[in-house]
Amino acid sequence: MLKWSMILLLIAIAAGVLGFLGIVVEAVASIAKVMFFVFLVLFVISLFFSRKRSM
Repeated sequence: MLKWSMILLLIAIAAGVLGFLGIVVEAVASIAKVMFFVFLVLFVISLFFSRKRSM
């Protein structure tokens, strides 16, 4: 699960950078911003659970 959240976080960061810089259309930029924060939260949650499991 950590692998998937890392991959999705990188995709969201790339989409977020494009959205924050205004390179893409407004609608796609807002979707990228939402995806960025959703995947950031999922990444933190998966980090927390993977640490809990390894202890």
